[in-house]
Amino acid sequence: MLTAEQNEQLTQVEAGTPMGEVLRRYWYPVAFTRELEEFPVKRVELLGDFFALWKSPSGRYGIVPEACPHRKASLAYGVVEPDGIRCPYHGWVFDTDGACTSQPAERDNTQFQERVRAQAGKVEEMGGLVWAYVGPSPAPELPRFDTYVMDGYRDIGWADLPCNYVQIMENAVDPHHVEFLHGRYFEFVGKHEGFTAPASFGKEHMKIGFTAFEWGIIKRRVLKGATEENDDWKVGHPLVFPYNMRVGGGGIHQMQIRVPVNRTTTRFILYTVHSPDGYEHVEQPQIPDYELPVFDKAGRHVTNYVEGQDMMAWVTQGAITDRTTEHLGRSDIGVAMLRKMFREQMDVVARGEDPLGTIREKHERIDLPCEKDKFHAGGAQFALDFCDMGSTRFSPVLDTIKKIHISAADKIASEKAAAE
Repeated sequence: MLTAEQNEQLTQVEAGTPMGEVLRRYWYPVAFTRELEEFPVKRVELLGDFFALWKSPSGRYGIVPEACPHRKASLAYGVVEPDGIRCPYHGWVFDTDGACTSQPAERDNTQFQERVRAQAGKVEEMGGLVWAYVGPSPAPELPRFDTYVMDGYRDIGWADLPCNYVQIMENAVDPHHVEFLHGRYFEFVGKHEGFTAPASFGKEHMKIGFTAFEWGIIKRRVLKGATEENDDWKVGHPLVFPYNMRVGGGGIHQMQIRVPVNRTTTRFILYTVHSPDGYEHVEQPQIPDYELPVFDKAGRHVTNYVEGQDMMAWVTQGAITDRTTEHLGRSDIGVAMLRKMFREQMDVVARGEDPLGTIREKHERIDLPCEKDKFHAGGAQFALDFCDMGSTRFSPVLDTIKKIHISAADKIASEKAAAE
């Protein structure tokens, strides 16, 4: 249980607040690469602030606050120029560093131009996403986590949710919810809608554990019929502080991204790479993105797939969970650990230090620990269940994804048979 003041501090995202300042030390995906290829400027909201994001004809990206420093017209309606973005109102131009490089009606007032700047952030493209950093300089390196740079076939599901990101992140350190929300509840829905829920999600938890590490918290579990030698415990999978969770199994590699758009809106992104043993490269000119169903036509949550169940549990807690009336038990040890980590990082940033997971060295790839044999359910079967009963069922490339997993499994089986 938290006090009202503690809950307020924990869930803030705005600039100048302790948690808002922590969050501004990280990079966030703010657009799909294909969006700025289709139209070169976009209005984006991040951490409660609005920005103009653009891509120049030469391929350079920029991001500045939406309001033009001149008279506050929206730069998100600006004209993209080779060297920056031009305000549609009076034509002032700002480059990717925020410098004002042109003031058409102030040609004889050069010192005035030099005194005007926009507070520019940094932008990079990686893995079909456009990433932005809007915190203090110097910016850290954009972490090149394995899912974004590994070989494989990709798709990206997403939904904008009307709730604070913290209650979503608390789910990432709550193993027990799986056997009930994705087990018993899934079975209940299936009986009424005429389908069979995957049995692997309903396995009983015999033991859970959590380990702090350089990127956040590793979550571990021992399920009934398994031991500590199984991947779910021996390897586990990580909450990547402060807004990601890395999951996987059956040749599927996924980063679950929870972007704090504002205090009561979170963009939930499922960035998935399909790369099973035996995978043969499939050309993919563009990574598809697709919106996930959250509500049906009657306004009820869609809960006949795994992530739909999660979204129901997060959103129905309210826009911001009231933690003053909750009752945490022993099974909530991961939640308590995460809240402590948030508090510790607020203190770290207040001291002027880099928070957890900041990387300032250039690098090619960061491999995160993640189980391969999820729920000891078997590779190909888990992957097909994932496709049929999870968010991937809505993917525009579902048929291709299933063929990839079936073909890879057949290849491995043939190679095994030949070896015998």
